[in-house]
Amino acid sequence: MTDGFSFQVLKTSGRARSGVIHTPHGDVPTPAFMPVGTRASVKGLHPSEVFDSGASILLGNTYHLMQRPGEALIQQAGGLARFMGWHRPTLTDSGGYQVFSLGERVKITDGGVLFSSHIDGSRIDLTPERAVAVQAALGSDIAMVLDECPPGTADRDAVQRAMDRTTAWAKRQLHCDRAPGQALFCIGQGGIYEDLRLAHLEALTAMPFDGVALGGLSVGEPIEEMYRIFDTVVHRMPAEKPRYVMGIGTPDDLLEAIGSGVDMFDCVMPTRNARNGQAFVRGSRINIKQAQYIDDPRPLESGCPCPCCTGFERRYLRHLYTVGEMLVLRLLSIHNLYHYGALTAGARRAIAEDRFAAFKAEWKTVPSVR
Repeated sequence: MTDGFSFQVLKTSGRARSGVIHTPHGDVPTPAFMPVGTRASVKGLHPSEVFDSGASILLGNTYHLMQRPGEALIQQAGGLARFMGWHRPTLTDSGGYQVFSLGERVKITDGGVLFSSHIDGSRIDLTPERAVAVQAALGSDIAMVLDECPPGTADRDAVQRAMDRTTAWAKRQLHCDRAPGQALFCIGQGGIYEDLRLAHLEALTAMPFDGVALGGLSVGEPIEEMYRIFDTVVHRMPAEKPRYVMGIGTPDDLLEAIGSGVDMFDCVMPTRNARNGQAFVRGSRINIKQAQYIDDPRPLESGCPCPCCTGFERRYLRHLYTVGEMLVLRLLSIHNLYHYGALTAGARRAIAEDRFAAFKAEWKTVPSVR
């Protein structure tokens, strides 16, 4: 493990496990959901509001931050955590997913990726080495390797090519200079092909990375296929290192991942869905735009301790949304992050008590009063 970074498993319940990741900026209890601060901000929220929801680590994105404001400015400001006023652990995604989602604006070679900026059209050459160098300047606690992320519909040959290139890039990035105490995680690919997933894990885990992630999931494949990969692959990832599944997802996705032995996950869904009027509640979701909430005096979710639920009624939230008041976007975002925070905190308690299976069933099947 990198000096200043370590991980320990504290308890298990079936394949589910709770633990703690030690980083230079503090500890991260796992399972951990990472809210996404793509551009050094969780949209619309103060860092203290994000922390109060139960989050202990945030995700930033190399692709966006290297373009605006640029990694040099963030480094001059003291690193990403200080720049965004978070002062706690951060993880930076290498930008691979964003780059490969650009379609015709990107050219992938064994040397790296050449793409057109979505901001001004300028050409940017992102090599594996530069991806690590940018993240070193950002000073995140956990950096991710640059990988090639094929779509969920990619055929076996395309997935194999992406795996081979990702492995070659990983070898190059392993020897790049990093910020003091900065861990580096590899990313396994393989699509929905179990044998390819396992073969790629074998190749990557032969190298001394600090943690292992699964990429290329929740990118268009049937959800049943994603859950199958969780069930057949996650428990075969190294037990002594953090296990991270990237870019998932719904509360049900998180429960399936935790039950398979995943320690970390991230997704824009809690805040993105909030900005579209959707709130997560136990066993279901509420779309506050619907007419049934015009005169509904209840909170979004009874018993939820978030500022939205303890201070406001559904009818008021619907009013705010229909008249375009930005307050409702903040309130729904806060509630959704509290919901995810309650799920992961509850999972950690249930694992400590060796009752995760029961907790998972309760969370998925016992909806709050509508």
